[in-house]
Order: sequence, then structure tokens, then C-alpha cells
Amino acid sequence: MSRIGKKPVPVPQGVTANVDGQTVSVKGPKGELQTSLVAIVSVALENGAVVVKPRNNSKQARSAWGLSRTLIANLMVGVTEGFTKKLEINGVGYRAAMQGKGLKLNLGYSHDVVYDIPDGIEVTTPKPTEIVVSGIDKQKVGQVAAEIREWRKPEPYKGKGIKYAGEYIFRKEGKKK
Repeated sequence: MSRIGKKPVPVPQGVTANVDGQTVSVKGPKGELQTSLVAIVSVALENGAVVVKPRNNSKQARSAWGLSRTLIANLMVGVTEGFTKKLEINGVGYRAAMQGKGLKLNLGYSHDVVYDIPDGIEVTTPKPTEIVVSGIDKQKVGQVAAEIREWRKPEPYKGKGIKYAGEYIFRKEGKKK
């Protein structure tokens, strides 16, 4: 039995949820999201909450049960609060700045990197060494943050690069004489 899957997803105040077959669409104050679930789980709207159940007792259906419930819960959080990821830039001369609809990164390369921000995502730079990625779709926010981090991952000797806020960088000792 899935401990997560058993819990119904409550629909918060000011949010409307609609279940149409395997598609769940949610509309709230921040926007509208929808997701399609696999056919081996059933979805229903009962007593102001979305309930997910496996169609049979197979391993696949039980595995998709908790995942489907979590995807629906992420939709509810996204349209009410939204998601945010913070990135920190460490290194001499490394900085970021907004340039029109793109993010201009100065990361020690011979050229500046300009990252085009996709629709539905908002990127801000409160400080030149800090990037805040926010939006209503958790997957998109995480993907954009990962793509920005990919330009210069933190290295283990000096810790230079782009890292997530709160991320621990395993440090190595340099070579000895």
C-alpha cells in the first residue's frame, strides 16, 4: 500500500479542479496547469478532494499510484504558491544579470553566456551572485535551474561555480609538495 497515494489531495480555497478521464486540470490565482496520468490509475473528484487509486494490484499500478498523487499535489501548490529555486554563484569575476528576456552569465569563459528564459518562468537577480528561478510548474522550474547550473558546475577544489542554495560541495585537498 502506498502511504502517499492513500491520502486524498485537498483542493484549496480559490482553486478549481476538473477531472476529465485521465487528465486533471487545476485553475488558481497564479495560473492554470494540467497533467495527464497513466491509465493504470483511476482519478476522481470526491468531497472537495482529488482521490487517486490503482486500477489493479500490479507492481506498476502501485508504483504509479503515489507518483500520480504527488503530481496532482504539485499542481495544487503551483497554482496557489508557486515554486522557487535559488542559485548561488561563487568565483572571482563570476556574476549574473538580466538582459532583456535573457539571463547574462559571466562565468570566466572568453564570452558571456546568454540563457534564454522559457515562457512561464521568472528569473531575477537580486544580487550579481544570486539567481532566483520561480514559476508555477515544479518540473519547469527545476529544469531551468539545472540548465543554468550546467554552465559552470561547482568544482571540488575551490568551490567555484554555480550551486543551489544550501547545496553542500564536497571539497578535495589539493596536491601536496
